[in-house]
Amino acid sequence: MAVRELELVEILEDIEKKYPGEEDRIRRAFEYISDKHRDQLRKSGDPYVVHPVNVAKILADLNMDATTVVAGLLHDVLEDTDATYEEIEELFGKEVADIVEGVTKIGKIRFRNLKEAQAENFRKLILATAKDIRVVIVKLADRLHNMRTLGHLRRDKRVRIAEETLSIYAPLAHRLGIWEIKRSLEDLSFKYLYPREYEKVRKFVSQSLEDLEVYLKKFVIPRVKEEIKKAGIEAEITYRPKHLYSVWQKTIRKNIKLEEVHDLLGVRIIVSSVQKCYMVLGIVHSIFTPVPGKFKDYISLPKPNLYQSLHTTVIAPKGRMVEFQIRTREMHERAEKGIAAHWAYKEGKEKAHGEEIFSWLRDLVENIQGSKNPSEVLDNLKRELFSEEVFVFTPKGDLVVLPMGATPIDFAYHIHTEVGNHCAGAKVNGRIVPLSYRLRSGDQVEIITSPSKRPSPDWLSLVVTSKAKNRIKHYLRQVERERFLSEGRRIFERIKESAGVSSEELVEKLKKKIRFKEEEDLYIALGSGKLTATKVLDILSPKKRKKTDDRGEPSGKGVASVEGLTGIMYEIGNCCNPVPGDEIYGVGKRGKSIVQHEKARKKQA
Repeated sequence: MAVRELELVEILEDIEKKYPGEEDRIRRAFEYISDKHRDQLRKSGDPYVVHPVNVAKILADLNMDATTVVAGLLHDVLEDTDATYEEIEELFGKEVADIVEGVTKIGKIRFRNLKEAQAENFRKLILATAKDIRVVIVKLADRLHNMRTLGHLRRDKRVRIAEETLSIYAPLAHRLGIWEIKRSLEDLSFKYLYPREYEKVRKFVSQSLEDLEVYLKKFVIPRVKEEIKKAGIEAEITYRPKHLYSVWQKTIRKNIKLEEVHDLLGVRIIVSSVQKCYMVLGIVHSIFTPVPGKFKDYISLPKPNLYQSLHTTVIAPKGRMVEFQIRTREMHERAEKGIAAHWAYKEGKEKAHGEEIFSWLRDLVENIQGSKNPSEVLDNLKRELFSEEVFVFTPKGDLVVLPMGATPIDFAYHIHTEVGNHCAGAKVNGRIVPLSYRLRSGDQVEIITSPSKRPSPDWLSLVVTSKAKNRIKHYLRQVERERFLSEGRRIFERIKESAGVSSEELVEKLKKKIRFKEEEDLYIALGSGKLTATKVLDILSPKKRKKTDDRGEPSGKGVASVEGLTGIMYEIGNCCNPVPGDEIYGVGKRGKSIVQHEKARKKQA
């Protein structure tokens, strides 16, 4: 047996050990893909089956359920072999077949960057994610292994895939809380997109870590261990270096040099309960001086991706700043594996469903489903995937998480559409604030409503959440529709009187000439100007009137007599299309005919 085949068998055996009772299904899936991919090779020259097996290993390391692991083994067969959905369903079950189909659909999407042309593809990705969160977790595992073997591709392909990974998949891993995958995807993308900067950061970190490790082991960790032990608390204390991409991003964000990045290593303390987390925090603060503004309580205020931990930065011996993260074992598992931690099968426990956990994903799906504008879709996605959050409270103390820059109007629409539509003002921490006020973490927000208050177009420049933007636009469209209906009915009545026909007769005549589903569609077309009165009269009496030309020039040209003056050249204005019987006024330009407008329109203007 070849060395590579032995490696694959060992990986498979390790996977099977994690899923007692599922060994047969996993082994059958491996044999199935070995047959389907038997004549296929990777760019590296390895048998293709190496890839799906490694994807399955990544999923098993995340403690995903056996169904997801089997789907990981099979994830490429629909796209790259003659396998069918029906065959997979028959052999491995509907859940597996659905996940594989979902991953296949995502695989057909080609991202480059956050450009308008890609908007529909982003929509498909998010909708596939929402249908079954495991679809995107398999895709992330697939992308991670592909990034690990990216060096075998041409440079242009490496750059394209790395850009796509950094723009889309790393932020998705972050929002799903899968830190392990996010960290790896960012560092690998960094390596291929910015090789010089990557190498510079890598050398700096590798040279600095040895000194930092010695420092922590000598001056920080022993002292913390001793005090925690005195308090009778059992704790696991470790440290971990920041990943390279985050170090580089910090230099850009704060406009500092690499030498000025001091928190390359963070100390992590894991204890058995939430109460002990706060006890340990007190111990750390009693030993070292905390840095003002550098304490964050993500236990009381979890992030939307369920991340929980206490973060504090202190001044340690020799004046060095050290960051501590304090959490329980369960919190640590969730921090490393995110949503994946909830899919592990545990005796006596049911698996949690992603759609029940991530309200942000449900909101995002709801808000992009109805949007047809590519720019809107992209804005929504960028805002939901990339923005930081603020944590605010209702008057009852309920937590609301909103994107950075959110205003009271965003808060109102988050509570309920009707609260948003009737938002007349807001109190923050008991004080009246303008609706343009940017909310801050810790604010308590109370919305003042009024039955007479309605959304204003100006609100669109104040809100940042896609939910608020879409609700405001929906309301404004409804108002515009009503206005078009009213104006369209008025124009219809004028046309009817001018043509000397009944309403029913006029509608029937127009139905034969113009396609519209409902009578209201006709009124809206008239009210919005898409269908002009002149056009309708031309349809009714084509021989008596001249039609508007293709360039949209005013129609109904002729010679008029006005109060004794004869031979006056005129044209009918397209903006209002006056018909016989309307009171009109004329606008004349030197060397041109007079354009007739309905007088009522002049008054409105």
